[in-house]
Amino acid sequence: MPNSRAKGKRGELEAALLLTQLGLSARRSAQYCGADGDADLRCNANLHVEVKLQEQMHPYKWLEQAIADSSKSKRLPLVLCRRTRSPWLVIMRASDWVAISRELVDALVRAQTQHSGDTTQGQPSA
Repeated sequence: MPNSRAKGKRGELEAALLLTQLGLSARRSAQYCGADGDADLRCNANLHVEVKLQEQMHPYKWLEQAIADSSKSKRLPLVLCRRTRSPWLVIMRASDWVAISRELVDALVRAQTQHSGDTTQGQPSA
């Protein structure tokens, strides 16, 4: 039986890479057993991201956890999950779909604006 901590870490790193490939900045949060209600991943979008790498799927249970934990931070709850040798799935409330989509677009625009501002620093203005 694989070490659950290592499996959780692997899932969180894979999910962070997935968000990074979408253009977001994402990393594992500094948490211990999720006891303090922190998200599994921190990113530059207003999202509370929980990550589940498990064979038994419990989408409502996981989403309820994300909703409860996100209530403190007022971030939008999102669950990324997958089984072994399966693609990643996204779980969210349908009512949050538009808000999460807008938040992702806004985060990408902010990152792009910040990046373009970084490249123009030190260059003379026209």
